[in-house]
Amino acid sequence: MGRATAMMGPAHSLSGAAAWLGVGAATAAAGHPMPWPVLLVGALVCAGAALAPDLDHKAATISRAFGPLSRWLCEIVDKLSHAVYKATKKQGDPRRSGGHRTLTHTWLWAVLIGAGTAALAVTGGRWAVLAILFAHMVLAIEGLLWRATRGSSSDVLVWLLAATSAWILADVLDQPGNGSDWLFTAPGQEYLWLGLPIVLGALVHDVGDALTVSGCPILWPIPVGRKRWYPVGPPKAMRFRAGSWIELKVLMPVFMLLGGVGCAAALNVI
Repeated sequence: MGRATAMMGPAHSLSGAAAWLGVGAATAAAGHPMPWPVLLVGALVCAGAALAPDLDHKAATISRAFGPLSRWLCEIVDKLSHAVYKATKKQGDPRRSGGHRTLTHTWLWAVLIGAGTAALAVTGGRWAVLAILFAHMVLAIEGLLWRATRGSSSDVLVWLLAATSAWILADVLDQPGNGSDWLFTAPGQEYLWLGLPIVLGALVHDVGDALTVSGCPILWPIPVGRKRWYPVGPPKAMRFRAGSWIELKVLMPVFMLLGGVGCAAALNVI
């Protein structure tokens, strides 16, 4: 399954950022606005997390984002996903030669990755938080600034920008009232909220892929009829191919518009 059947990285990242800004607008409307650092960091983390499910695909943006390490990890996740698919498929599920768009494209994976990240942030201290922010800053930069980051020569610059951003943003969040303890305020629960944009980003990715021609098995392991890996999606007439004019000329501008409106509402500008 190649680029023609999966939404492109920039659209995923834009949709992730827009989704978190929408959450910020909703919390502001409910009378519990996010501190601006949480809004900013959450949007960037969600934009990065919206690329992460493609860790099962060696041609995806995430496979190139961290050099040989991410390529090696992609191979492992692809094999793991394929093994899980073969072990759990039902009679109606087709045979596959790889694991792309299986395990990492499910609601269960999104929840587990988000919960694991939240636990790491709480138990691992500052360096764990910095590592989480760095990884997602790299992905956010690769996704949102895709034209500027083309080519391997830009990798080091992306990593330096991500590391600097992660350090500065962690310092800002650590200031009283800036959001390290947003939503979860008990002692020792600082940064527990970091799992939320990661879950949201993964789910937004899955919904985006569900709009393409092949659908997405978001519901796994819940069976639907004779299939456990049922490809959820709208009617086929409403689906599109990645890179088509619908994605480039309609969806991406819509994501940018919604993100701008969400940001303005979250900051009580409108």
